[in-house]
Amino acid sequence: MRQNTKKWMSVAAIGTVTMTTIVGCSDSKQSPEASTAASAPSQAAQTKAPQPQAPLDLNIMLPIFKTNYPKDDGPVVTEIEKRTNTNIHLEWVPNSSYPDKFNITLASGKLPHIIYVPDVKNPSFVNAVKSGAFWEVGKYMKDFPTLSQANQVILNNSSVDGKNYGIYRGRALGRNGINYRKDWLEAVGMQPPKTIDDFYNMLKAFKEKDPDKNGKDDTYGMVMVKWTGQWASSFDIIKLWFGSPNKWGVIGDKLVPEHQTPEYLEALKFMKKLYDEKLINQDFAVFDSAKWNDPVVNNQAGVIIDVTDNAARLDDKIHQVLAKEGKDKPDVHYIDNMIGVTGKNGLKALPTSGFAGLLAIPKSSVKTEEELKRVLKMLDQMNEPELTTLAGYGIEGKHYTKDGDAVVASKDTALLESEVEGLNQMLPFIPEDRGLKVKQTPLRLQTAKIQKEAEQFVVANPAEPFISSVYSQKGQQLDNVINDARIKFIVGQSDEAALLAAFETWKKSGGDDLVKEMNELYAASKK
Repeated sequence: MRQNTKKWMSVAAIGTVTMTTIVGCSDSKQSPEASTAASAPSQAAQTKAPQPQAPLDLNIMLPIFKTNYPKDDGPVVTEIEKRTNTNIHLEWVPNSSYPDKFNITLASGKLPHIIYVPDVKNPSFVNAVKSGAFWEVGKYMKDFPTLSQANQVILNNSSVDGKNYGIYRGRALGRNGINYRKDWLEAVGMQPPKTIDDFYNMLKAFKEKDPDKNGKDDTYGMVMVKWTGQWASSFDIIKLWFGSPNKWGVIGDKLVPEHQTPEYLEALKFMKKLYDEKLINQDFAVFDSAKWNDPVVNNQAGVIIDVTDNAARLDDKIHQVLAKEGKDKPDVHYIDNMIGVTGKNGLKALPTSGFAGLLAIPKSSVKTEEELKRVLKMLDQMNEPELTTLAGYGIEGKHYTKDGDAVVASKDTALLESEVEGLNQMLPFIPEDRGLKVKQTPLRLQTAKIQKEAEQFVVANPAEPFISSVYSQKGQQLDNVINDARIKFIVGQSDEAALLAAFETWKKSGGDDLVKEMNELYAASKK
């Protein structure tokens, strides 16, 4: 592992240390010989001012997305070291091969002081956590200015059996919502929807009232696609409007799967109504998610229920199309967005997990609680606006200039890649991204505003942190039973009796075992 000569010389000047000891913390402990020699200190020594704490030696393993990357002795890394009193060595791993490298590193036992964990449910990481290989940091976060402001929902989502074994890298929690054609809504003479009925009426108008004014019956309300795996579907967002839980609900102090609630069935009936009236695309069950935006950009559909930051991307694409036709209005936003609409239980929103991996601290490298607190202090400092900007954009005058309060990045891409880009991978963004930003359009500013507002309306999954052995063995099979049943019901290939029969099949195929295990984990977490 390459180490920067400049840094190791500075460490050596402080005193002799071993390669496996964090200099800054071991320096505070005297050897027996030193203790004896100092057994009778003079009055002058007793009143002498304390010596500055030695820089903390940190190896950090992070993913990188390009072939060029910041070096240890680069100007931005050096400035971060100066502000955090650290000596940093960055071990960059290509993002495409990071999961493999992570597992290999974990198995080797030779871990850095901070390691990026891409998947908190990764079996290798979970097993390492259960064997005591990582510090449980949750109980320490309250002692630090920014880490103490961590979001409780995200802490829950990023935990393992209810405990936090790393500092999460925050992302927008209230990201999901409604994107719609603003120009279409104005063309049909309607206001933004406030209720579920308003939303339905908007979709109906987008199909029946010629919102693009081309004189043809060639539009429909909302485009939906087939999502698989970890991705949320439009239905996952809509079901919450009706009061359905988010995957699991708590009823009578017990965890209940969402599909066993009447609100979930009510939401499915709503989706069936939209399908029957051709307000959504009839091929949604097989529609390629890579083409999701096309119907909205091409004047076929008026709504996408997805992450609200997609509104700006949709708007940009419409501008590009119109510009080629000589019809663009640069100052007009063709897309608008919103958190959602109100159901009988008020406004509800589907949260994202709220984080993109963890920055975990291994006990084999950070051996004492004192050392741990110094590492946490550094991560806490990285949330300060100046350090967040430094890691995100570099040094003002060298890597960026300012237009008012907005960042204007240098056009020297080689410079940015070699000195800046990638350093943001060590940013927790807790409680949020407080660094400088690039110039924002009104739509992007609105998106940031509603994503923040949405956090108070999100419906958390109470079972998010639990690691289920039943689900690890049968999860895909169980999910397929539910997904297939709800699609068949929506498109009219089965009726309500067949849907409920599929729910019974789910129970007999391992669902009852899953419910039992999840409730055992839930009960244990409350203790």
